[in-house]
Amino acid sequence: MNKVYLSIGGNLGKRRANLAKAVFLISQQIGSIIALSDLYETKAWGIENQPDFLNQALIVETTLSPLQVLKNALAIETKMGRKRERKWYTRLIDIDLLFFEQQVIKTDDLTLPHPFLQERNFVLVPLAQIAPNFIHPISQKSIQELLKTCPDVLKVVKL
Repeated sequence: MNKVYLSIGGNLGKRRANLAKAVFLISQQIGSIIALSDLYETKAWGIENQPDFLNQALIVETTLSPLQVLKNALAIETKMGRKRERKWYTRLIDIDLLFFEQQVIKTDDLTLPHPFLQERNFVLVPLAQIAPNFIHPISQKSIQELLKTCPDVLKVVKL
């Protein structure tokens, strides 16, 4: 079994229900959830004039390959009604692969670790709750260390 670290979020519709549905579908289509952070609320990152986001981090044990996890995550987003209109814009659900064990992958379809996770409090705060000592395979810093040096100034509020 491999551990995949995911970040989920959304800012449209019934946000709590959407995240709960995504967690359920992830457990059905990707693998067993072994850790789940609390819910966190954050102002939108990137494009600010939009509703606040709810975010959550998960650790999932899976037998799938990284590309199959990505394919299944995108299928879950589509099934839930996600429409990709603009980068960093409103969405019902977003499922991001952050890490797949300690693998470093760079293809046209997938980059792991997620290239921007160290710049985003809304990813690091929930992830630090469930995996504070996980070591980023490129920077060799723990999630807790990355959070302390994160340049993001947006507050992340635990609900």
